[in-house]
Amino acid sequence: MTTSPPPNREQHPAVVKLRDRRAASMQLRVADWITKFAGSMMFVYIHAAGFTVWMLFVEKNPWPTLTLVVSLEAIFLSTFVMIGQNRQAEFQQLKADHDFREQELELKTNTELTRAIHRMTAELHRRLLDEPERPDDH
Repeated sequence: MTTSPPPNREQHPAVVKLRDRRAASMQLRVADWITKFAGSMMFVYIHAAGFTVWMLFVEKNPWPTLTLVVSLEAIFLSTFVMIGQNRQAEFQQLKADHDFREQELELKTNTELTRAIHRMTAELHRRLLDEPERPDDH
């Protein structure tokens, strides 16, 4: 199952750039898959069933091995949470950088247009007010 959007939907260039870079790295794809799976209800269901089976049939009270396994899993899952947070922060920074460049370009273009309009208005004003009326204008 892929999470890429339909081809006719335009995406922010930062999204495309980050998605392409992550798709090119096996490590990043594995981290994305683990993060996606660990944040799903299927993960919860599997763990609930596994822990129940373990507590009822594998190990008697107070479940020292299960406690060790759960602690180790928590360490790794917290690492994947941080990976997800770093990924989100990286995306936000890429998007902010792109948006800043685009806004700077738009501001520069608007400033140039405003100056050109000002020059044309001043020239029109000068021509209309400085030129004497011709007698055939009436």
